[in-house]
Amino acid sequence: MELTAEQEKTAEMKLQTYLPLSQVVYGTLLLKSRVHADPMKVFVDNWPDFGVLVCKPTLEQETDFFKDIEIFVKDKAALEKTIRNSKIFDWTQLMCVGTDLDNTEIFKSVASEKQSLWRPLSLCHMMILKDLSCLPDVNGSGISLGSLNESHIQVVKQTWKFGQDGAVSMIQNMVKNFPSCCVLDAEGRPVSWVLTYASCAMGMLYTLPEHRGKGYARVVVCALAKRLYTEGYPVYCFIEEENKVSFQLFKRLGFTEDPSHRYTWFDFTPIAN
Repeated sequence: MELTAEQEKTAEMKLQTYLPLSQVVYGTLLLKSRVHADPMKVFVDNWPDFGVLVCKPTLEQETDFFKDIEIFVKDKAALEKTIRNSKIFDWTQLMCVGTDLDNTEIFKSVASEKQSLWRPLSLCHMMILKDLSCLPDVNGSGISLGSLNESHIQVVKQTWKFGQDGAVSMIQNMVKNFPSCCVLDAEGRPVSWVLTYASCAMGMLYTLPEHRGKGYARVVVCALAKRLYTEGYPVYCFIEEENKVSFQLFKRLGFTEDPSHRYTWFDFTPIAN
């Protein structure tokens, strides 16, 4: 069933009791309830005691590759039943899905049954800032801080690892609607930045090569973390397992992880007949 706005608020409170496993969908519902963003529907297998909760963005055009389906799973049997039988999952189309690593084998099995190719995209540490006092003091004197705007979308797209043309609408949504922070040069151009995803996770951290070594990444991460924390949002991020530099940066800034919890993304492509 699809949840109403009132039911989404109830689900949001329920999800708090399952943190950090529910961190992504909890952050998604929290951000969705507070700011304007691209349309998204929320489904559960049962109400009010759900075993699966699915956040599914509305795909408005064929190039919406990065509007991921995010899933919280409390009951693996309910997950298997949902992805096999529910119309929420259209196995005749390309789908990108994010979920806990423990659910991977269920998805692979059903994908094979549905004649859909499974492809892993990334496997990440989920790092959380539990207390604002964990952040170190960062000297931002002499640095011009601001937020990203629509004129910055192309430079963000060009420097993001997955920044193909299909990423433009997602980045535009992030820049227009969600908190961000950037260091600006003398001409007002961003040289270092970090954004917030629709799941409320901090991401797309990047510093232009010619401006590295100046501590800008620390400055923008700390500034955005303080803003999110002050406004009542969860403060967390995903770090790809091979990205040792970013992992150490966030660890030094007071972010911690639960080693038993990994989050992964994969996509499914229907096999041509």
